[in-house]
Amino acid sequence: MDTSQLDAAIKARGKEFFTSIAGEAPSIFNKGWWTGKVMDWAMKNEDFKVKLFRFVDVLPYLDNGDSLSRHIDEYFVDDCGELPPVMKFGIKSAGIAGKIGGKIMAKSIRANIEKMARQFIVGQNTKEAVHSIDKLRKDGFAFVLDVLGEATVSEAEADARLEEHMELLQALGNAQSKWKPLGGNGEMDWGHAPKINLAVKPSAFYSQAKPRDFEGSVQGILDRLLPVAKKARELGAFLCIDMEQLDLKDITIELYKRLRSHPDLADYPHLGIVLQAYLRETDADAKGLVEWAREKNLPISIRLVKGAYWDYETVKAKQNGWEIPVYTVKAESDAAYERVAGYILQNADICHFACASHNIRTISAVQETALSLGVPESAYEFQVLYGMAEPVRKGLLNVAGRVRLYCPYGDLVPGMAYLVRRLLENTANESFLRQSFADESDHDRLLEKPVTTAQREAPAPEPAPSCEGVGPFRNDPAIDFTIEEARRAFPEAIAARRASLGRTYPLFIGGKDIETDDRIPSTNPANLNEVVGEVCQAGTAEIDQAIAAAVTAQKEWARRPAKERAEIIMRAAEIAKERIIDLAAIQVLEVGKQWDQAHADVGEAIDFMEYYARDMLRLDNPRRMGRAPGEINHYMYQPKGVAAVIAPWNFPLAISVGMCSAAIVTGNAVLYKPSSLSSVIGYGLVELFKEAGVPDGVFNYVPGRSSVMGDYLVNRPEIGVIAFTGSMEVGTHIIETAAKIQPGQDHVKRVIAEMGGKNALIIDDDAELDEAVVHTLYAAFGFQGQKCSACSRVIVVDAIYDRFVDRLVEGARSLKIGPSEDPGNNMGPVVDVSQQKKIKEYVEIARKEGTILVEHTAPAALDTDNACYVPMTIVGGITPEHRIAQEEIFGPVLAVMRAKNFDQAIEWANSTRYALTGGVFSRSPRHLEQARREFNVGNLYLNRNNVGALVERQAFGGFKLSGVGSKTGGPDYLIQYMDPKVVTENTMRRGFTPIAEDDEWV
Repeated sequence: MDTSQLDAAIKARGKEFFTSIAGEAPSIFNKGWWTGKVMDWAMKNEDFKVKLFRFVDVLPYLDNGDSLSRHIDEYFVDDCGELPPVMKFGIKSAGIAGKIGGKIMAKSIRANIEKMARQFIVGQNTKEAVHSIDKLRKDGFAFVLDVLGEATVSEAEADARLEEHMELLQALGNAQSKWKPLGGNGEMDWGHAPKINLAVKPSAFYSQAKPRDFEGSVQGILDRLLPVAKKARELGAFLCIDMEQLDLKDITIELYKRLRSHPDLADYPHLGIVLQAYLRETDADAKGLVEWAREKNLPISIRLVKGAYWDYETVKAKQNGWEIPVYTVKAESDAAYERVAGYILQNADICHFACASHNIRTISAVQETALSLGVPESAYEFQVLYGMAEPVRKGLLNVAGRVRLYCPYGDLVPGMAYLVRRLLENTANESFLRQSFADESDHDRLLEKPVTTAQREAPAPEPAPSCEGVGPFRNDPAIDFTIEEARRAFPEAIAARRASLGRTYPLFIGGKDIETDDRIPSTNPANLNEVVGEVCQAGTAEIDQAIAAAVTAQKEWARRPAKERAEIIMRAAEIAKERIIDLAAIQVLEVGKQWDQAHADVGEAIDFMEYYARDMLRLDNPRRMGRAPGEINHYMYQPKGVAAVIAPWNFPLAISVGMCSAAIVTGNAVLYKPSSLSSVIGYGLVELFKEAGVPDGVFNYVPGRSSVMGDYLVNRPEIGVIAFTGSMEVGTHIIETAAKIQPGQDHVKRVIAEMGGKNALIIDDDAELDEAVVHTLYAAFGFQGQKCSACSRVIVVDAIYDRFVDRLVEGARSLKIGPSEDPGNNMGPVVDVSQQKKIKEYVEIARKEGTILVEHTAPAALDTDNACYVPMTIVGGITPEHRIAQEEIFGPVLAVMRAKNFDQAIEWANSTRYALTGGVFSRSPRHLEQARREFNVGNLYLNRNNVGALVERQAFGGFKLSGVGSKTGGPDYLIQYMDPKVVTENTMRRGFTPIAEDDEWV
């Protein structure tokens, strides 16, 4: 059958299908019920839809009447706009009846939403599930059971999920003997399919799965999933591995291959995998699986779905600067589905196909394609979601006879998240169910062949360039470890760097390398015997030499056009992009950063250069001030002269590059003093700026001992601006020292200082714990807690304290500690022995002030005198008067504080001398607004962790004793390196005044 004939047959089949279900509608669109009325309103009002779905999501956490009533007020009464009549009447009646009426109304809303949720969940326990399955099978439907809940946050939870699946399988095994086979003879459904069918989510079986640790993730999931697969074989059941977010796609495919080819399962055909048609890679993935199956001579099964994470994948890609991995037009996903389904059906001799769709065009295409290819009925089946598409499933049963319902099973808490995702899908404007049963779209249009990108209009053009032909600023893309090349690049780069360890790094002054006899070895904190490099140290004589070179070079540099200076800095950014993996690899070795953390540091350095270069072009244009005729006033900037940049070791490239490039692009010359702990990384600036064309003397690399040359550098009268990032003690000392006017000094030195924090995350009583726990662990223990933004206090509202802390503790215990070059490790060594000693002292203080909840150490073989490991520590029972709640530790020590309510949580969060970063996990609109007003920090994050600020998007910096100066990566940062100047010209000549268009004459 040719393409046109096949399409005609598909449309004819679809029309028959529509005729057979005329007059019916899925329950979610049935306006005779409360649910149908509310959903109808949601589809007409996007603002109400968002609030409704967010309320449904938080509902399981509202475990008392007051909390439920408060959230109903916040979501549907406070500035809610129009409400559906069915809710407006209830809320109005509740207002008249007072508090009692409000509770009754709240209870009614809760009951209706829970009823809606149960409509889509086959059971909350095995007894309910078996009872529902009995009824489904009597109606002629097979089932696939899916245990609700996805990612686990600890290995204890993963063990519990394993046990849950085993118990469920056993319950189904006990029940299957009473089920009559569907549609055929023998003991199997339709003569070939197991009666029991279970879907499993890989992330439920291993809490530490992550793309960068590909092998460890596959093996970690396999270890727990193998017993489930063997149990399924014992019961004669079918086991299908679900596909989740893109992060886990390749891990899941590899997992399936290993499971399918395992010696204990190779001769058992009832193992399947899910593919998602909306992913652009799915054609290649399907082809790869089929070719693998033929190579191994192992029959496989593929369940094809459209995909349930479209918003997540799209937003995540845009946030990280990646290509969008999904089709951006629904018709393209529909076309991909038909294309991939056709390929699978062409290989029906080795690949069983499960068509999972509610789209009648898609279903008809699969039916007609299978008929045209002569595919036997035993090689394919149809699947639809339980409770979502009742007319479609009934029509399918009449036509195809082989319909399996995908049945979610489990607790209402994860069930609500599932429900929201499904409701979002089915109420979206392009949803087939909505168009078919709610909007009543024309059947001919719904049955049209889906178009592809090539048949659509060309995409919109890129935004117009800004800043004199320079394109708009975009953050450098984050690394995507789902790509094999990215995973392979790090070990290769680390090995290459290791081959050149131990070299001597000279000073760089006036364009010349200068070696000194005073040298400091920089060592790998995971192995102190491994010397990364010998770094020459500057003394006062070398500082004098660098000052002289800088003063001379700065005069010429300041005269160069800002555009030329910006071009050089952007050239340095391009060089850094080319070397990003190499620049990240040295950080893994010298300061112990994990792969992703190291790559992000280099990415931020690139962003600083790109952003500041563009911003200098903006600031270089004199601004007209005032509009009085007869004069012209211009506001402009000039560089301060020579900048001393004193950088930290924790963001060794990003912060160094940020401060240095800001000073250079604004026309200053720089003396750069890196930390002695990261001076090899610091030498990377020499290579970047030298190759980019920064003139000799404009950038000078002068590492040195603070005790020898620190104050000397700050005191030099030629220094106009000091940019410092580090501890509060050193920062305030610099401010005090710089304030004193030295002989020969004709200016007040400008000090820009970022000085750390005692950052808090607040966990509200309605927080999403799956996210709150994971984000807290990352914020507290990522890069060993050695970030000025790291979470060192988590303040938990009493009502949710026990649930949160139990999961936090187990999550921490599940994190792996070891060398950062191993992608499976979440936490490495701290930067050096002195930091190690200090942190261990604070652990002892924590032991005295509170109760140690977690003291998780590195394996004994690693935790020796030759490494700088400290225990990952969580301490409870802490209140604001404790030292652990007040003093910056700069290591993996997390204080847990129990607040009686949200007001107290805010009060405690503000109770320190610092005001850098903070965060709130809450689904209460009022509490989020209160945090915006009252949580006093420079960077506040709502419903995400408090680390990882990006240039321009989250310009970074705090106040109080966290720092002085404007935010890095923000629109007023460069101004600090320049002096403003106003030039006024009298334009009147002998009574004649040129008139500008914007002069004010009235």
